[in-house]
Amino acid sequence: MLFREAKQSSRRAFLALGAASALAADSVFPQIGILVSTTYTTGTLEERLDEVKAHGLSCVQVSMGCAGLPEMPDAIPVGLPERFRRETAARGLKIASVQGTFNMCHPDAEQRALGLRRLRVVAEAFPQLPIHICTGTRNPQSMWRNHPDNKSAEAWRDMAACVREASEIARQTKSVLAFEPEVNNVVDSASKARRIMDEIGSAHLKVTMDPANIFPAGTLPRMKEILEEAFSLVGRDIVLAHAKDLDHDGDAGHKAAGDGLMDYELYLRLLRAQRFSGPLLLHGLSRVQVPGCVAFLRAKLALVAG
Repeated sequence: MLFREAKQSSRRAFLALGAASALAADSVFPQIGILVSTTYTTGTLEERLDEVKAHGLSCVQVSMGCAGLPEMPDAIPVGLPERFRRETAARGLKIASVQGTFNMCHPDAEQRALGLRRLRVVAEAFPQLPIHICTGTRNPQSMWRNHPDNKSAEAWRDMAACVREASEIARQTKSVLAFEPEVNNVVDSASKARRIMDEIGSAHLKVTMDPANIFPAGTLPRMKEILEEAFSLVGRDIVLAHAKDLDHDGDAGHKAAGDGLMDYELYLRLLRAQRFSGPLLLHGLSRVQVPGCVAFLRAKLALVAG
């Protein structure tokens, strides 16, 4: 009898362990956050973070513009990084990432070199944090606009050389660079994202996944296929995820999450399949849209988990 009771007790413990494991698996959720400077465009750093907290978010991507500096400054005042850390922590927020975007394929080599110097400034001020970067375009006016020369061998060569130098900066500062495949950039697809990561071969080069930015003209009806292919190629390298939307293909999405055609249930299931529990950052929305977008994401996450 004692043996039977011990056996039953062992079985109960085993089943409890299995249930606990299943519960742990179900608790894999991204942390909902926001790009501060693109939504909270006015106010002091502290005032902007107060709004983030009031909207029930848990993490932020910060930029130097949040403190009244250029987005990519030549120098960062002593004490500013500590102010960022202190003020986010005081509100129970986490710094998920830092903005470090510049045109890594600018046709002027001096502009690329300047961007690298400024990236080092940011990386040294915020070591060990993910830094969001942009692989860029041959368009000299905007790193977010397409250009016919983006598909040239020279454009790839210049971009790859710049990304390689940036990855070395990240290695030295123990940071991680996160770029996103974007239809208007030289790296305009998940397959090219895989190519540049394999070419550079750095553990400090990872991916920001923004599903609203990976649909060339005419491909929106193939959304499921394109999203699944993207995750099969770069899913294991995703360290940041964006949450915005699109209503047409051939360009980057510019709508708030839930206001377009993106299949968010599929997107979140693909993130979940990768056991992604990192930052899911709202992007491309106004202050007044934040509460609705947060509620939308939470409802979708609950649906996926359930």
